[in-house]
Parts: sequence; C-alpha cells; structure tokens
Amino acid sequence: MKSLLLTLAMVLITLTQPALAQSAPAKTPEYSYFTLTPDITTNYITQSKKLGYLRLQVDLMVSDPDYIPLVEHHAPLIRDAIIQIIGEQPEVKIKSLAGREAIRQQCLDKVNDLLIAETNQKLLTELLFTKYLYQ
Repeated sequence: MKSLLLTLAMVLITLTQPALAQSAPAKTPEYSYFTLTPDITTNYITQSKKLGYLRLQVDLMVSDPDYIPLVEHHAPLIRDAIIQIIGEQPEVKIKSLAGREAIRQQCLDKVNDLLIAETNQKLLTELLFTKYLYQ
C-alpha cells in the first residue's frame, strides 16, 4: 500500500512540474553597465584661490542590454550634464560623503530627465561613481 501511494505521488509530481514551469515565466531584469570613457575631470567651486578639481569614473546601469546603444549614443549629453552639475557644487559638498551621494542622485535625476526627453523612456536604473578623486 505504501509503495502504491509513493508511486502515485511520484507520478503526480512528474506530471505537474512541466505545467508549473510553463505557467508564468517572470521576466527578470538583465542589468547591464556602460562606463563613460574617458573619466570626467572637471573643476568645482573652492573657497580659496586654489583651483579644485574632481576626477570621476561614471558607470551607468540599465535594466535591459538593448538600452546600451541608446546610452552610448547620448554619452556626450550625459557627460555634459554631469560636468555642469559638478561645476556648481561647493567644496564642502564635494568632500563629504553625504554631499557625494546628493550629487550622485542629482546627476541620476538630471540624466534620466534628459534621456526621457530624447528617447521617451527611462533608460537608467542607477548612476554610479566608481572612481571619485578630488583635490
């Protein structure tokens, strides 16, 4: 009796597995990254006569690899927006961790707004500063 129940359970499991696998294939995002090259080197506002500069490496994360050619096509626009935002930042904000995060978020928002205006879709999931050197 036990072996009959065990055999019946195995048959039911075997028959239901393909149905479960085909029922609802969930599409998960396939994240891809695009690195702006070369690194961005620009000035920021200092409180002394000494010139301050910042060198950034920026990686752009997209949720679909098909967006990479669009991001690459708009790389000059993205670079210009980031340089403009950095150039308006005070030294205190550039050198603090909270300020760096605020700048990163501001860059992400501005670049997404520009890309939405150009492509009618939100391309970027995240904008990352993978190198951040200031002097």
